[in-house]
Amino acid sequence: MSILLIKRDEISSLITMEETIESVEEIMREKEFGRAQMPPKTYLYFNEYNGDLRVMPSYIKKSISAVKIVNVHPNNKNFGLPTVMAIIVLIEPKTGKPIAIMDGTRVTYLRTGAAGGIAIKYLGREGSETIGLIGAGVQAFSQIIAANCVLKINEISVFDIDKGVKNKFIQIMERKYPTIKISSACNIEEAIKNKDILITVTPSRVPIVKNKWIDEGVHINAIGADAPGKQELDPLILKRARIIVDDLQQASHSGEVNVPLKNGILSKNDIYAELGEIISGKKIGRDSNKQITLFDSTGLAIQDAAVAKAIYKKAIKKNLGIKIDLL
Repeated sequence: MSILLIKRDEISSLITMEETIESVEEIMREKEFGRAQMPPKTYLYFNEYNGDLRVMPSYIKKSISAVKIVNVHPNNKNFGLPTVMAIIVLIEPKTGKPIAIMDGTRVTYLRTGAAGGIAIKYLGREGSETIGLIGAGVQAFSQIIAANCVLKINEISVFDIDKGVKNKFIQIMERKYPTIKISSACNIEEAIKNKDILITVTPSRVPIVKNKWIDEGVHINAIGADAPGKQELDPLILKRARIIVDDLQQASHSGEVNVPLKNGILSKNDIYAELGEIISGKKIGRDSNKQITLFDSTGLAIQDAAVAKAIYKKAIKKNLGIKIDLL
């Protein structure tokens, strides 16, 4: 029995963001029709090291099974390591045989961005073209690349507490998108003022975006809160917004809504829909151009499985990866 090892640089050559969006959108639709299993994430907390480890199993019916092991360690920059590192094991459901192990960090990067892009596609106002971006780390790149796949971006205003990170992001993205005006904001309020889309990608555990800064009609992608206790937005924003989550159970304990739910500021009845319900047409995205919409993204194991399967199929076709005999 052999298993295929697929490295990060190979993944980059095997799938585009457009293809990732297609895979993620399809699996969110499949989830809505009950054709996927996804137990809640299991967490190990390394509190003395300010980090955690997550195990994410999933099964897409009659298709593929996968398990992702992923860490989040914000202090890793001190050791020259990424904040997020992951591996994915792909499993053939018919026999339970492992068929591939691949870098999961790149997959996480791609599918998280793709989910944000899909949310903008279904929830953003028609004609949206300006973005306020809070946080300029690795995932910020993925969010903007995916957003650019679903709308024509004219302007991005960026804020990050680390000026070096912010400036590096701007330099790279100006080279990639020379027709987009990309500016450095002095603070969060400046970054999000008069913008169509707000994207937050920080590890914050206290609200950093104030309710009074949010205009009517804005769409918000809340990406950073992906573990219990994390939150980026003033809970009053959530009270004003139509809230869409990627998965209700997972978001309730680890998404942007987790702290407001725990504190009784929100109830589960305040959550309008899962994204799959919007994609499948079971519910509409927004009622008017004045409505505030909010996508609470926690990152789903089935998204990893769908994207990893697409990568695996291309690797086989292109004869990439390294085969290793296990038996």
